[in-house]
Amino acid sequence: MSLIRIKDATDPGTWGPALDEAVNAIGRGQLVVLPTDTVYGIATDAFTPRAVQSLLDAKGRGRQMPPPVLMPDVRTLDGLATDVPDGVRALADAFWPGGLTVIVRAQPSLAWDLGETHGTVALRVPDHRVALALLRRTGPLAVSSANRTGRPAATTAQEAYRQLGAHVPVFLDGGQAPGGVASTIVDATGDVLRVVRLGAIDLAALAAVAPVMAPPPAPPAGGDAPAPTDAPEGRDEPAPEGATGDATDGTPEAPAP
Repeated sequence: MSLIRIKDATDPGTWGPALDEAVNAIGRGQLVVLPTDTVYGIATDAFTPRAVQSLLDAKGRGRQMPPPVLMPDVRTLDGLATDVPDGVRALADAFWPGGLTVIVRAQPSLAWDLGETHGTVALRVPDHRVALALLRRTGPLAVSSANRTGRPAATTAQEAYRQLGAHVPVFLDGGQAPGGVASTIVDATGDVLRVVRLGAIDLAALAAVAPVMAPPPAPPAGGDAPAPTDAPEGRDEPAPEGATGDATDGTPEAPAP
């Protein structure tokens, strides 16, 4: 295991050089592994198409599975999304930073290519000091769980290195990931707000802030499952066509950061 590429980022007083290397790697269109409040993530510049493609290649996944985008704070929301419902703003104020991902309509003028998004993007502000420190310097990052597709998500930098070491020049080691539970995903691209994956935030907490519909019911045991949709990889429930998203905490994938 390369101790050279795994950078200590546990102490804000000494993590400056490690963050500098991560920022420089992002600026070169390379990949960085970082801790989040759920699991470790693999990140790159959301506005460099070849960098996003290298992220998908590192994970072994296709363009039909576009990564979410992590942001430094809620103020970035309007720069990346359009037609944001009031309910989403209320949820963002209540749960960001934290374990909430919202699927919204992407700003059509943005020069990015996250994959087959059909004009949507999944956004989140993580509640982790290392991730936020990096995001404040780089701006929004495309981030997926730090694992090869079909393998468990990493909860330490060392686990991430074992899976992705051949593809990533900088690993920020923030210690054990504190969460291990996927974020809750709310789709805001339809007529109502609807949960498409329950995770770190339960439905009751969401509904106390904004009118959010429950996830679609699961198919009955032994019954036929719904026909597949064009949904992104790893949602436990059917998702809107083309919405960006990420993996879940079951097989074949692991939680999204």
